[in-house]
Amino acid sequence: MKWSIIQLQKHRDRGLEINETVDLSELTALDNDIRRISPVRVTGRADIRHDQIVFHVKAAGEMIVPCSRTLVDVPYAFEIPLTERFLLKPEEGESYEAEDVHLPDGNVLNLRPILEEAIILEVPMQIFSEEADQHVVQSGKDWAFFEEEEQLPEKEKPAVDPRLAGLQNFFTSDDE
Repeated sequence: MKWSIIQLQKHRDRGLEINETVDLSELTALDNDIRRISPVRVTGRADIRHDQIVFHVKAAGEMIVPCSRTLVDVPYAFEIPLTERFLLKPEEGESYEAEDVHLPDGNVLNLRPILEEAIILEVPMQIFSEEADQHVVQSGKDWAFFEEEEQLPEKEKPAVDPRLAGLQNFFTSDDE
């Protein structure tokens, strides 16, 4: 995912079509939540002008991450749209750190670090395997897990504290 500026300038009139498969298996060392990652398919195009190059790409692949409850492997498919701009002729004295632009490294544009960063940001904070529901404790002493749609049977409804029973009628008005 590296191109020299001279190589890209040859495609100025028609743009550069991108259709590559990139091995990013080193991301497993950078992020402990990524156990494995398939080769990432990068497709899109680069629009080349005399002062900047804009990449419009989509990165798609699948990573294996741990389940948040059981730590078993869960496949997570991702598809990340990216629009990245490289300035070829930066202004002297300008700071571009606050803006969403990149500068070439010498005469080379490297899209790989940007792609790695986007994939690391795509790792889900929580993900659950289909097996996780089987391992969830459904009840315990004096408590039970139930969905909102489920209603407790009349005998299991908690009794109202007699000291607070008078508050049930607090908001009812005489008009009703």
